[in-house]
Amino acid sequence: MSDNNLKRVDLIFSKKSDPQEVLNKTFAKENKDIVNDILESGLKGRGGAGFPTGLKWKFTAEQEESEKFIICNADEGEPGTFKDREILSRVPQKVFGGMAVVGRVIGAKQGFLYLRGEYLYLKEQLEKELIEFHSILDTLGQEFRIEIFMGSGAYICGEESALFQSMEGKRGEPRNKPPYPTVSGYMNKPTVINNVETLVYAYMICHVGPKQFKELGTKDSRGSKVFSISGDTPIAGIYELELGMSLEDFVDEFGDGDTKSVQVGGASGFCVPRKKFKDTVIGFEGVPTGGSMMIFNSSRSMYNVLFNYLDFFEEESCGQCTPCRVGCQQLLKGIKAVKSGEKSSEYLETLLQLSETMKITSKCGLGQSVANSFSSIVNNFREEMIY
Repeated sequence: MSDNNLKRVDLIFSKKSDPQEVLNKTFAKENKDIVNDILESGLKGRGGAGFPTGLKWKFTAEQEESEKFIICNADEGEPGTFKDREILSRVPQKVFGGMAVVGRVIGAKQGFLYLRGEYLYLKEQLEKELIEFHSILDTLGQEFRIEIFMGSGAYICGEESALFQSMEGKRGEPRNKPPYPTVSGYMNKPTVINNVETLVYAYMICHVGPKQFKELGTKDSRGSKVFSISGDTPIAGIYELELGMSLEDFVDEFGDGDTKSVQVGGASGFCVPRKKFKDTVIGFEGVPTGGSMMIFNSSRSMYNVLFNYLDFFEEESCGQCTPCRVGCQQLLKGIKAVKSGEKSSEYLETLLQLSETMKITSKCGLGQSVANSFSSIVNNFREEMIY
C-alpha cells in the first residue's frame, strides 16, 4: 500500500459476530435508544442519496399505522456496482440482522428482500440462510419474518417508489412525492427501505457501538464504505475503505499509473479528470457515491464511455415523464451528430442545457442524474466529443 491517507477497513466482512448475541443485546434496549445509537453514529444511506438512516427509522416509527414494513433494496443495477452481491453472498446474516433491528424499532412484523432479477442464482442459498435466521428469531421470541421478492431486471425499480409498484404487481414507475415511504410506502403503509450495505452497517453499529463507527471517516461522512472497483486497475474487486479520502490517494492505490479519469458513482455519477484528483474528496462533503468506482486510462475514449452511458439510460428510462424519455434519446442522437460532423461543436452547449433541464424537470433520480455524467464528461473531455 502506498504512503497516502487511504485507509482499508475490515468491519463488514472480517469482523466476527454472533447474530443471536448481537440481536439479544440490541433487543434489550428501548427502541428510542436503538435509534439514538444509529443517529449518534452518523450513518447515512449507502445507496448514494445519503439520507440519515436513524431519521428514516424515527419518522417511520412515529407513524400510528398498525401495519408497517421494512424492505431491503437489493436491486443493484447501477453500472459498475457489484458490492451488494458480495455482501449478500458472504454475510447475509448481517443483512437479515439489520432488517430485524429495523422491524423491532418501527413495529414491523414483515420484511422483504427485493433481489435483482439477475441475482436469481443467489436466492436458493439466501433461502437456506433465512431458515437459520428465523430459528434465531424464534429463540429470541421474535415474530418478525423476511421474504425474498425477485425483481425482473428493470433498472428503474432500484428507485424506491418504483420498487413498491413492482412489488404490488404494477408497472415499475416512480410515484409522486410526497408522500414519502416513511408515511406511505409498500401497500401505502409506512415503510423503511434501506440499501443492503446500509443495513449491514446498522447491524455492525449495534454490535460494536456508535462510537467505534464514528471514529472512522469525517464529520460529514462518518464510517467506511464498500467500493466496487473496476476498469483500468490491476486490483479490481470489492474493498471497504474509510470515507473522506482524496481521489488522488484512491488513484495512487488502485490506478495503473496512467489514470486519466474516474467515474465516481456509476453511470449516474460524476466523471472526475486527472487535474481534479487532488481536490476531490470521496464522501458526502465532496463527491458521494453508491460504491461504483470505474477507472479509465489514456487508452479509453471518453466519447465511447459517454455513448455507453446514454445508450443505457435511453434503454432503462421507464418513459413515464417526457424530460427523461425524450431527453435521453436527444442527448444520444446529439453527441452522435457532433462526432460525425453533422452538427457543429457549438451544439454541445445546447445539449448541456438540455441535460440541465432534465435535472430540474425529470420525475425521478434516473432523469435527474443523467446530467451528472453528461456534463462532467463533455466539459472535461470536450475535444474527445468532437474529434
